[in-house]
Amino acid sequence: VFQQDGAQPHSQHLSQKWCRDNFPTFIEKDRSPPNSPDLNPLDYSIWDQLVNNIHWNKVYSKTTLIKELKLSVKKISESVVFESCACWTNRLYRLYQNDASYLR
Repeated sequence: VFQQDGAQPHSQHLSQKWCRDNFPTFIEKDRSPPNSPDLNPLDYSIWDQLVNNIHWNKVYSKTTLIKELKLSVKKISESVVFESCACWTNRLYRLYQNDASYLR
């Protein structure tokens, strides 16, 4: 399942259409949880590792950025992904216990 936040580039109708056409399932802008950062496993450890794996000195165009992103994704360790997903299920459960309010 792919989830976006409420940023305009994510909620714009063409972005939403692209997601519908290219992902097997995703949470549309009108159905996203009120506290999406609490429920987004990419916000912390995975995103941090992705960004730190990029050789920014090699990025000078859209093409080189895409290349670096693809290389960076391949460098993310499985253990980081599994740990992030495990933490996500814990946050989901805590959110449920907290009546879908903010997590502290």
